[in-house]
Amino acid sequence: MDYVISYYSEAVELEILDLPDTLAAQYLMLSRRMVVIGPNLGEPHTKAMGGGLFELRLKGAEGIARVLYCTQVGRRIVTLHSFIKKTDHTPKRELEVAQVRFKEIRNENA
Repeated sequence: MDYVISYYSEAVELEILDLPDTLAAQYLMLSRRMVVIGPNLGEPHTKAMGGGLFELRLKGAEGIARVLYCTQVGRRIVTLHSFIKKTDHTPKRELEVAQVRFKEIRNENA
């Protein structure tokens, strides 16, 4: 049985689809793999961020992007946030956005 990828909101889905071409293509390729294999593709493609939060690591001709997601019961992957990476470390603000959304989802399913 395959995994299902859903989005925190339609805005999050549109942000991902609006990524520069090579980054959007990388997302599509890796997300298809996640549907079949599961949320942990291993480095360099995915990385655990702690507390149940993960990042999908995208790299293309236009730069680097990250898509933050969590997993839910029932083989469900929820995409929470995406951003273009401009520094070596994930900016605290970007991580906080994903953490707040993750808490909302976890509370809805509790």
